[in-house]
Formats: sequence, C-alpha cells, structure tokens
Amino acid sequence: MTIKIIHILKIKLLSILIFMVLCGHLNAQEKLQPSGYELELIEKASAHKSQVFFYKAAHFFAEKNWDSTLVYSMRHLNSEKSSKELKAFSHLLRGESFVNKKIFKQAEAEFRLIPQDFEYYNLVKFNLAGTVLEQNQFQNAIDIYLELSNLSDKEYVFFKKSSVNSNLSLCYLHLGEFDKAKPYLVENIELSLRKKDTLGLIKYYGNMANFYYEQYKDNLAIPYFEKAYQLSKNIKDIESKQLTANNMAVVEENRKHFKEALAYRKESEQWKDSLNNQNKIYEVANLERQFAVKQKQKEVDLLEAENKAKEIEKNGLLYSAIVLLLLLVTAIYFYREKLKTNKIITAQKERLDALNATKDKLFSIVSHDLRSSVNALKMSNTKLLDNLEAKNLDALDDLLQTNSAIVNGAYNLLDNLLHWALLQTNQSYFEITSLRLFFIVEQTVYNYKPLMLEKQITFENTISKQDVVFADQESLKIILRNLLDNAIKFSNTNGSIKIYTQNADDAFLDLIVEDSGVGMSPSKRLELLSDTTVLSKKENENIIGTGLGLQLCKSMIKKNNGTFAIESTLGSGTKMIISLPKKV
Repeated sequence: MTIKIIHILKIKLLSILIFMVLCGHLNAQEKLQPSGYELELIEKASAHKSQVFFYKAAHFFAEKNWDSTLVYSMRHLNSEKSSKELKAFSHLLRGESFVNKKIFKQAEAEFRLIPQDFEYYNLVKFNLAGTVLEQNQFQNAIDIYLELSNLSDKEYVFFKKSSVNSNLSLCYLHLGEFDKAKPYLVENIELSLRKKDTLGLIKYYGNMANFYYEQYKDNLAIPYFEKAYQLSKNIKDIESKQLTANNMAVVEENRKHFKEALAYRKESEQWKDSLNNQNKIYEVANLERQFAVKQKQKEVDLLEAENKAKEIEKNGLLYSAIVLLLLLVTAIYFYREKLKTNKIITAQKERLDALNATKDKLFSIVSHDLRSSVNALKMSNTKLLDNLEAKNLDALDDLLQTNSAIVNGAYNLLDNLLHWALLQTNQSYFEITSLRLFFIVEQTVYNYKPLMLEKQITFENTISKQDVVFADQESLKIILRNLLDNAIKFSNTNGSIKIYTQNADDAFLDLIVEDSGVGMSPSKRLELLSDTTVLSKKENENIIGTGLGLQLCKSMIKKNNGTFAIESTLGSGTKMIISLPKKV
C-alpha cells in the first residue's frame, strides 16, 4: 500500500513538472522587451554623435552585439567628456548586455551604479530586481518589486505592471508563501480581462492553474486549465493552442480519463506539426452533414404540413383555402430567398472576375518592370566590366550607383508585392496600438538619409513628440517607407522633403509627407485616389516603379481606419496626407 502511494506521488510530481515546463510562466521571471527604449537610445546617440564611443555602443546594443556594446560603453565611461546622463545610459547598456550574457552578478553591479535621478530609474529597478531574482535572492527581489508595484500607470515606462506581478508571485512561490503569491496572479487575470487581452489571459490562467496544481489542489487548478484551453480556440497563436491542449492531456491522464487525454494529445500534436488542415476538413464535413440533416428535416416538415393539409381539407373548403394561402406565402418566401442567393452569387462572381483582372494586370506590370530592371542591370554590368578593364574609375562609380538604384528599385518592388499579397489574402497581422509618431518617423527616415544625401535633398521632421495615433506599427512603417521612397524618387536634386502633422479635428491627426518634386496633373491625382485603380501607368518612364507601393499604402491606411489624400501641382511638388485616428 505504501509503495502504491509513493508511486502515485511520483506521478503527481512528474505531472507538475510537465505543466511547469509546458507553461514556462512560473519557471522564470517575465523579462523586459527592450525594443521600446532602443528607440530612445538611438535618439540619444544621434543627438550626441560627437560622443563616438557612446554612439557606437548604442548601435551595437540595438544590433544585439553584446560584446561590442560592453567594449565601447566602457571606453565611453573612461572618457573625460562623458555627461552624467550618458554615463547612466552606458551603465544601463552594460547591465542589459551582462544579463543577455547571463553574467548576473556583474549586471547587478552595473545597475547599482546608476543614480536615482536618472530619467528611467524605475526601468533600472525592474532590471535590478530581475538580476537579483536570477541569483535566487528572492526576498531582495520582492523588496524591489513591491516598490514598483505601487507606481502609477504613467510610471510604467518600457515595462508592464503585469510583469512585476508575475515576478512577485514567482518569488513568493519559490519561498513557499502561496497566500502571498495568489493576489498577484489574480490581479494579472483582472488586468487582462479589463484590457481584453486574450493571449495574456491564457498565460495567466496557466499561471493560476500551476499555482493550485503545485499545492495539489486539483479541483481548483483544472478549471483554469480548461479556461485557458477554451480561450486558445479563439486566437491564432499556435504555440498557445499546442500548450493548452497538451496541458489538458496531462490533466485527463491524471484523472484516468485516457480517452479524453488521447484526444487532447492528438490535438496537441496536430498543432505542434501545424497540421490543422485535416481538422478544417472534418469541420466542413460535419457542417455538410448538419446541412443535409436540416434539409431532410425540412422535407419531413413539408410532408407533415401536407398531411395536415389533407386532414384540414376533409374538414372543409375554408381550411383548404388557408392551407393553400400558407403554401403560397412559403413559395414566395423561398423564391425571394433564391433571388437573394442568386444576386449574392452574381456579385461574388463579378468580384472574382475583377480580382482575376487585377492579378493579371499585376503580374503583367511586375514582370515587365522586373525584366526591365534585370535587363538594365545586365547591360550596366557589361559596361562595368568594360570600364573595369579600362580602369575608368569615374565611370565605374556612376555604373555602381546605377546598379544600386536598379537593385533597390527591384527589391522595393518585391517587398511591396509580398505585403500586397499578404494583405489581399488576409494573412497580414494587424495590432492597433498607441504610437508616438515622431519616433516611428525617425526610425523609418534613418535608412533613407543616404539616398537623400546622394540627391542633396534637405529633410525636416517637425512632428511633435507628443503626437499620438492609434495604428498598427509595422503597416505604418511600410506606408512611410513607400511615401518617402516616392518623395525621394520624384524630387529633383537640391530639393526638399518635409514631414509634419496637422490637427484635422478631435478624432484624427493628419500626417503629411511634402516634397518639392515634379508634382502631378489633376487627372493623375484623381486616378491615384480612385478606388477602382489597381495599378497606375507611369507618366515618367525615367522613374522606376509600378505604382504598387501607393496602392499598398491606400489599402493599409484603410485597414488602419484612416483616410488618404493628395495635394499636388504639376512642377510644384506634392503633399501626401494620411489621416489617422487619435483614439481607438
């Protein structure tokens, strides 16, 4: 009997370990995603280019080159011209680099060198608590996390309150203080419910389930595993689907429900191998069976109605008239429904024909431009070899620049084509969040400064750092890249490009990309704004492009709940105006 009990306990403990490894939320601290303050670092570095070592350290950090970050940040700290603020940033860079290299003791030392009046000291404390936690100094970590848990919502910059709560509960769990860990797990669930964060809810339901499971409170743990599993059905995150299904398999195995456990295990394997097409086939077949049953039921109902009509007919002419009237109404109803269905089918066919025409036109234009680019590159390379033999350096320089422009144009075309295809097939992922326009524009413009310098184009960004819009970050970057590319492409040498904002009204903010280039005619402007235009024919054959980029911009702006307008005069430049919502 004793051996059996020990065996059961071993199975129980093994199951707990399996859950802990699967969910991963209570094993390790929730860490900072550093992309937010990378932009701040790049901005600081750009504003202090004279501080060469700091400038290099910040860029190596953004590239996740930790060793080079450590080298150049130390050189900056050893320089005499370093300011107090930049020294604090350098210690922050060094601390984060040591964390990524898993040298936690040295990381802690760097974080403790940062003064409390540093602008992002709360972020430093969050990182410091993480390094202390990694060294299993749980009580010290708790003291720091408790201070952070009392911050106001505005003070959580570059880290989240939910991460603080998760790490607090983790520390208390390591200390075996379950009663103190529970409130933070509950608060995270409430935060996710308020924010309608389904992915977060799945994660925190898993945390709560593991919390109870580790205490052998299966009756409390299992409902949370089931909630996480049910929520995973409504999201596209494959990993969450696989983990929650696997969790349910282990739960059912422990409850000796082997049939259910096998079903969950199969589902988990299907998600793991991304083989969900078979499930869709089963769902379609099931829907077809349900439809067939409904149709059969309708036939049965109709037969019953006819039988009742016959019985009513025996009772008199009045009942017969009523039955005929009901049948007539039913026939009219089904006839109208048939007409509606035919209209829908006709509209879908017309839409499909239009899409096919769009596809054919797209392939024709894209293949023509790619072939032209490849042919131009081929001819240019031939000239390049001839001039290389003749050692004509001036000509070589011109030809290399020409090749670069051709390759960049072809690359941009293929990139736009990919995003356009994803958008048309509804495979692109959109997440509408609050964005500060200034930093998005600065990050996007950074890659275009060499091109503007080559054409001697002056650039000015007068967007306020306080301007905020609600949009998808990645699609907004694609929109800005295409509009900047067009502005540079259609600008003359020694021209200018400006990006600024205007408050259209309380609901929308206008983001304007203005150039002093060749402009366009009124007919061309109307053609570009037309919803029926898929791709526009080029007016200037000397400029590479299909017009696909602008159409991609229009589609993405519309998906971001915004509007697009163009103001232009032929020979006097162009304004591309994007109106984006200020609120969700």
